[in-house]
Amino acid sequence: MKRGKFIQHLNTHECGFVKHAAKHDKYVNHLNGKRTLVPRHSDIDTDLCILICKQLDIPKPEGA
Repeated sequence: MKRGKFIQHLNTHECGFVKHAAKHDKYVNHLNGKRTLVPRHSDIDTDLCILICKQLDIPKPEGA
């Protein structure tokens, strides 16, 4: 999945950017406080997208 599309999915579900790290960005779900890292690659593996959504407690993206 393209990173931009995945970030849009996160933003739609009240998840926002917190901090830059070396090769990842930290995101937080503002509704429940759960946090995770999102890699800064142009394409993110579908299984990783599903795992990140599970960690943030949001639904998986369309087509995943």
